[in-house]
Amino acid sequence: MRYCSITDEGCAALASALRLNSSSHLRELNLYGNNPGETGVKLLSGLLKDPHCKLETLQLCECNLTEESCRVLSSVLSSNSSSLRELNLSENKLQDSGVKLLSAGLKNPHCTLEILEMRYCSITDEGCAALASALRLNSSSHLRELNLYGNNPGETGVKLLSGLLKDPHCKLETLHIESYFPTRMGI
Repeated sequence: MRYCSITDEGCAALASALRLNSSSHLRELNLYGNNPGETGVKLLSGLLKDPHCKLETLQLCECNLTEESCRVLSSVLSSNSSSLRELNLSENKLQDSGVKLLSAGLKNPHCTLEILEMRYCSITDEGCAALASALRLNSSSHLRELNLYGNNPGETGVKLLSGLLKDPHCKLETLHIESYFPTRMGI
């Protein structure tokens, strides 16, 4: 449902429909280019924490997400009932403050996230440090792909995140920091 002018009202209807149909097999929801607002993100997050929800992939690119959205989504990452495996938050102004909040969820041993995309999100070395710390602290992290293309990690951020690829306890296999700097484990 890309660019469908979906707001919090539409998110409420989606969340309600998926809750009522506990046998739903919907695995992916793409809301790229919509405007769910804080209320919509809260409703979707509540749905993702429901043990009957089977959603594994959530695309919220270019959705005007804020720091508060990151706080709410972090609670999903910390939930022991979430099935979320892939989260795409690209093209939102998350900034370092939002990334720090998401990192709190990534630290949680219940986090099942495998792919996290945050392209063009105004992230600097400070946000990269929070991500690196979270992935180092969570030895049971499932995250294997991190895409931060189009941000400004600086030399420090690149060094901190690239170091994770050499950490034997870290499952991270693919790291995209800049278009000219894709790094893959073993290369």
